[in-house]
Amino acid sequence: MDLNTNIQFLNKIGEATAKRFSRLGVKTIKDLLYFFPFRYEDYSQSKKIVDLEIGEKINISGTIEMIQNKKSSRKKMTITEALVSDGTDSIKIIWFNQAFILKNLKIGDRVSLSGKIENDFGSLIMKSPNYEKIFQENNIHTQGLIPIYHSTANISQKQIRFLIKNSLKYLNLLEDIIPSEILTKLKLEKINQAIEKIHFPRNIKDIDLAQKRLAFDELFLIQIKSLLLKKSLSNKKAQNISFFEEETKTFVNKLDFELTNSQRKVSWEIIKDIAKKTPMSRLLEGDVGSGKTIVASLILFNVFLDKKQSAFMVPTEILAEQHNETLVKLFENYKINIALITGTKSLLNNKKTDKKKISSMIKNGKVDLIVGTHALIQKNIQYKNLSFVVIDEQHRFGVEQRKTLLEKSGLKKDFSPHFLSMTATPIPRSLALSIYGNLDISIINEMPKNRMKIITKVINNNKEDKLYKFMEKEILKGRQVFVVCPLIDFSEKLEVKSVEEVFENLSNNVFPKLKVEILHGKLKNTEKESTMNRFKNKEIDILVSTSVIEVGIDIPNASIMLIEGADRFGLSQLHQFRGRIGRSSYQSYCFLRTESKSEQSRERLHALEKHNNGFELSKIDLKMRGPGEFYGLNQKGFPELKVATLFDYELIKLSRKIAEEIISYSPDLKKYPILAKRLSNFEENIHLE
Repeated sequence: MDLNTNIQFLNKIGEATAKRFSRLGVKTIKDLLYFFPFRYEDYSQSKKIVDLEIGEKINISGTIEMIQNKKSSRKKMTITEALVSDGTDSIKIIWFNQAFILKNLKIGDRVSLSGKIENDFGSLIMKSPNYEKIFQENNIHTQGLIPIYHSTANISQKQIRFLIKNSLKYLNLLEDIIPSEILTKLKLEKINQAIEKIHFPRNIKDIDLAQKRLAFDELFLIQIKSLLLKKSLSNKKAQNISFFEEETKTFVNKLDFELTNSQRKVSWEIIKDIAKKTPMSRLLEGDVGSGKTIVASLILFNVFLDKKQSAFMVPTEILAEQHNETLVKLFENYKINIALITGTKSLLNNKKTDKKKISSMIKNGKVDLIVGTHALIQKNIQYKNLSFVVIDEQHRFGVEQRKTLLEKSGLKKDFSPHFLSMTATPIPRSLALSIYGNLDISIINEMPKNRMKIITKVINNNKEDKLYKFMEKEILKGRQVFVVCPLIDFSEKLEVKSVEEVFENLSNNVFPKLKVEILHGKLKNTEKESTMNRFKNKEIDILVSTSVIEVGIDIPNASIMLIEGADRFGLSQLHQFRGRIGRSSYQSYCFLRTESKSEQSRERLHALEKHNNGFELSKIDLKMRGPGEFYGLNQKGFPELKVATLFDYELIKLSRKIAEEIISYSPDLKKYPILAKRLSNFEENIHLE
């Protein structure tokens, strides 16, 4: 057995459970070790039953004196009841729909329990606590800081913890990418110590030490890759693209809106860059709705006038289709051949066309602009002179895929297209430069002139009637509404509204005369596309959706968004949702509905009422997380950071300094074979245009 062994060969797992784990990206023992918890439940406090108080989250130990299963006629569920005593007093324990517990626990068993103490008609009770039999001191499910992992159907937290605990014996097989002298100098943990502490910390200090080491690794690998990429790009050449000033002015003057000063400024920065014979590698930042796409369009227009090819890569089929429509409309008065290629569709100038025919035309240079998903780098696509590539937000476009594009570009050896990456995560220029020394940065820091600030309100269920009347009033004015839900199907356990549930209620009870439709990831692509087109064409009044609408959907007529269970989403994601409305001159409204009683949750949501800047909201989100919630921000358009965040300023600077020292000592990394090997695996996923 080694780190690359499939987890199905671990004790007590098997093929079926291994398949479920693969949905979480966990296939090997190494994946399991690097599958970090995203938060911890703190059960480091233990008490005698006689000292318990209502409302506290606590650990208790005792002996089972009674345990039985009962049927509840009211909700058709099984209730498992137990009485646990520790010699000072006894407490009632109940579990819902977990009849199997009766097979695991018997009268006389010593158990450790952790959960919240509640009041049950004057008596104390624990509902659905974590439990485990006491065999030894180390109880990993109920005592101390308990790791909580992202999970999927039919995998319990207990299973994950059990497997990870058993896999720790393979930690000594991990090779450390950071030389020991650097670890000593920086006072960082060894990698195997850090991983053990992140999974099973004894205290908060253990979490801090582990987090610092693991965050350093992530940032250090990005810095090394960034420096090596900068070096390799310095050896590449590019086809310079001319600026057609008069034609561009005419094009801009015909737009039905005015460019902001910020859009003009960044467009000029890019135009000057692509006029050079060295490949541009630029990041275009701009908050949701700031108009990044039109900037990209101006450049694509000049590439076409210079008789060269360009590609526009995006993360989803819905977004690819939307960009295709936008570009076809923008360039309808010019003879630009625009192809759309996705996993399920191929269009030429918005007309269905055989994929083989389009591929042949691309190869012969008869297609000027190719829009699509990852399908743009599949085997049968070969370009004639691909000179400019736009990569839109959220696209995890790895170095390997970039190499594939270079090979397919049709350019001479040692030539590269110009690359423009776009992100909706606005981070300060100084920080972006310290993360990516190989990138030039352009920032759109103002919104289009006719845009009004979206009025955002956190609301309770008792305001439901008032809210629905307001929605109906806006719809009668001709506006449209998005309703976003965290789940597709109803879940009694999570107690949050699902798409199906909300759709049924709105279409049958609240707005029977309005057109209400549904959109989620389980629908076929054709169904999703048809629904979006009808919404865009104003045939649908209210669209009830999951987070599938988060990225890039552009419906200027939608002026209201209601987000159910808003506390279930991060602030950055809520800000992305909100960016789907307010895209015209109409006043727009975003309502955040939550049933959470947590003051912290509500305070977090109120931040959206005050702030409209994605970066500020990310900062607030991070600041307000609970103890031990350390998962990195899922910043759109940036490498996915599991542990590090974009606010680890000192660690970013430190990792940059160490990376520079290592590259200057060994430019080819031959003196650091373990680092070189790890870097080659890392390259496959990292987004470093």
